[in-house]
Amino acid sequence: MSKYGDLIKKARETEPENQKAINTEDQTSGFPSQEPELEQMVNLCVKVPISQRRYWMSKAKEKGITVTSVIVEALTQKFGEPENQKTRKSEK
Repeated sequence: MSKYGDLIKKARETEPENQKAINTEDQTSGFPSQEPELEQMVNLCVKVPISQRRYWMSKAKEKGITVTSVIVEALTQKFGEPENQKTRKSEK
C-alpha cells in the first residue's frame, strides 16, 4: 500500500468524532414548497423627465405603494394579461 493508504482506509471506515452526519431530510431548498413556480421577473425601462419621476416617486412613497405596482396596474388595465400567465400577487 502507498504511504498514506492505511490512513485513508482508516478514515473511510470510521466517522471522525468532530464531524457530525448531516441530516438532509431536515433541510429545505429555501423555496416555498406550496407556491407555484413563477415566471422570471425582468426590468421594464421607461424614459421620463426627472421632475415627473421625482414627483411620482414622492407621491407613491406618501401613499406607501411602489411605482412598479402602479405601472403594472395601469398596463394591466390598458392591455389586460396574456392567457395562462402566472404573476406575483401585489400587496395592497
